[in-house]
Amino acid sequence: MRAGQTAVQMRIAAGLFSASMLLCLSSNAFAQADFYAGKTVSIYIGFGPGGAYDLSARVLARHMGKHLAGTPQVVPKNMPGAGSLRAASYIYSLAPKDGTEFGIFGRTAPIDPLLGTEGAKYDPLKFTWLGSTSNEVSTCVAWHTSPVKTADDVMKNELTVGAAGVTSPSATLPKIFNAALGMKFKVISGYPASANALTAMESGELAGFCSWGWVPMNSMRPDWIRDKKFNVLFQIALRKHPDHPDVPLILDFARNDDDRQLLELVVAPQQFARPFAAPPDLPPERTAQLRTAFEATVNDPAFIEESLRLKLEPELVRYSEIEGIIKRLNSFPPAVIARAREAMQVK
Repeated sequence: MRAGQTAVQMRIAAGLFSASMLLCLSSNAFAQADFYAGKTVSIYIGFGPGGAYDLSARVLARHMGKHLAGTPQVVPKNMPGAGSLRAASYIYSLAPKDGTEFGIFGRTAPIDPLLGTEGAKYDPLKFTWLGSTSNEVSTCVAWHTSPVKTADDVMKNELTVGAAGVTSPSATLPKIFNAALGMKFKVISGYPASANALTAMESGELAGFCSWGWVPMNSMRPDWIRDKKFNVLFQIALRKHPDHPDVPLILDFARNDDDRQLLELVVAPQQFARPFAAPPDLPPERTAQLRTAFEATVNDPAFIEESLRLKLEPELVRYSEIEGIIKRLNSFPPAVIARAREAMQVK
């Protein structure tokens, strides 16, 4: 009798334990579903309005809310400054760590601390990376009135280009190309956004711009392409854009293995052209929610349709790929990293 009572008691106890576990799981699920209900999620954009980063974030904001339980309002907010490092620093150090704020930064933000960039006071591997809405092949271009028509020409003639801040790719990349290849870019920094530098190029204040992606080029200035208002000198990427196989890669001009490693270091961020990240140390469940919603949004047919209409060429780059690239670049030889740092200090 006692054995039977013990068995019954054990089954009752097991049932009570299972019920309590289910109640906890259900309560947790409800808590997760309720967290975003009635809240506003802010996306901080590290650049001013009008550029491709701004446009990418605004399209994401229009579609991401429906992929978060509770359907919160998602609001884009511009926070330009220091080539997007102002926004990166805010998200890293000051933003609430609850999943209600995240940001988009310049593609070089994940390697700026490695390169010793002033103002990059964060550990890129501690960000809660969500992913990128695209990878991108960028270009260096010269206005049609410039004597510089090809990459070989900029080895011989100075080309004045504009930059959206001293730490933006449009400022750092030309300096790297000067150091690694002997090119003659003269960089004028301080433009609020790429759109302003492009306007300055049109007015004759500048003679070129570097780096400008094929995607924003088609979106922002299709008439310039049609009217052949500029010459493309080379592509900035590890691989050529499939639509432009005849335009050389910057890597094609490497003179030796050291040059090529240096160029790979600064070109690799093209793989995650529009990187989004939340603050470090988010609760695991919030991290999972944001990453799942981000990926669902980038794969959403409505998001894809709008992005293609705006000529953004959406392509999901997962957070794990961004983390992998950052780790790989941090494993490069110290001499290569030191050379890159030195090149970026050149005025």
